[in-house]
Amino acid sequence: MDRQQVFAYVKKKYHTAPDYPWQDDNAVLRHADNKKWYGLIMEVSGRKLGLSTEEMVDILNVKCEPTLIDSLRTHPGIHPAYHMNKESWLSIRLDGSVEEEVIKNLIDLSFELTQAKKAPKGGQDRKTGQKEEGKMPGR
Repeated sequence: MDRQQVFAYVKKKYHTAPDYPWQDDNAVLRHADNKKWYGLIMEVSGRKLGLSTEEMVDILNVKCEPTLIDSLRTHPGIHPAYHMNKESWLSIRLDGSVEEEVIKNLIDLSFELTQAKKAPKGGQDRKTGQKEEGKMPGR
């Protein structure tokens, strides 16, 4: 996948248009409701990813489950996140080194992980589902 294919995918699935907050080619993918980022597309030097080249490459940063990060980083084309928290984010090269389905799955996971949290219905405890007694809503 390249950046245009990523943009087409998120537009179709999530109705997201890229945001360009720095007036350059770096694009943010945001949730419409909470404005949280679920993706960041940047052009960076290969050296910044630990490659042996200064050639510029497009990358997609996505949020990921910390328990998956180490195993995903063993995949060619997936790196510790550039310019983001490396415990929760990954950088994916958009140069054909990572399969399209893997990229789509990681975008979907990032979207899910950055969604607005839903408040429990009826004052129920999130873990047990039991109604909380003696607590005022919002406390």
